[in-house]
Amino acid sequence: MSECTHDCSTCGADCASRDKKSLLEPVNKFSNVGKVYAVVSGKGGVGKSLVTGLLAVLSQRGAHKTAILDADITGPSIPNMFGLKGEAFANDAGIIPSVTKTGIEVMSINLLLPQTTEPVVWRGPVIAGAVKQFWTDVVWNQVDYMFVDMPPGTGDVPLTVFQSLPVDGIIVVTTPQELVGMVVEKAVKMARLMNIPVLGLVENMSYIQCPDCGKKLFPFGESRLEETAQRLDIPQVARIPINVKLSAASDKGMIELFEGDWLDDLSRALMPEA
Repeated sequence: MSECTHDCSTCGADCASRDKKSLLEPVNKFSNVGKVYAVVSGKGGVGKSLVTGLLAVLSQRGAHKTAILDADITGPSIPNMFGLKGEAFANDAGIIPSVTKTGIEVMSINLLLPQTTEPVVWRGPVIAGAVKQFWTDVVWNQVDYMFVDMPPGTGDVPLTVFQSLPVDGIIVVTTPQELVGMVVEKAVKMARLMNIPVLGLVENMSYIQCPDCGKKLFPFGESRLEETAQRLDIPQVARIPINVKLSAASDKGMIELFEGDWLDDLSRALMPEA
């Protein structure tokens, strides 16, 4: 182990000298945010943004004021999923988030770029700083539940979010392949290293349901979801199938119209009064 530098902002170790509360960044003074949930995985392409979007939609449908902080700076997809276009703007209070058709507040780097296809070619500390500003500089309006769409891995941005935001828990996203499960376990262990509860495990692309006979087919192999959740002591599990209508709704910016009960139990656990 390397010698302690006493700079907790660059260290993920859990030691007696760390004052966790001192690392939390204050939310914008005109904001009020209740629960904060981060959606994570150790690997890209497993559906974190989809799960973030679906949980936010379910929260909003439950009459909760809901927000999404898109922390995936280099690969933002939340605005497209909700059909949000144009640039966000700022006033004397701070940056004003965009609002979806049903009233979900969203802040993403793609809402600040002149062209959504412009790449963000920044080093890790700059990206992490931008995510922190989405918390400190954005005017979040009386939010009950905020969902943070995280980038893959266990690098600068997850560390910044876990240390700087008052994260109440994480939802881990995986797919049935065994290799993905191994990488996901890294994200779980990182969260626990930071003393953040792991509240749910969602298996995306879990199965295909035959439209004729209703039989479930498992193109990526049989699920080990319950076994993994039990081994990692994760209380809630959910499965999302490969679904053409869901994919089309995401691509067309119409995710708020989705129909499906796949995440209902998890949603009720996260938002018990819903």
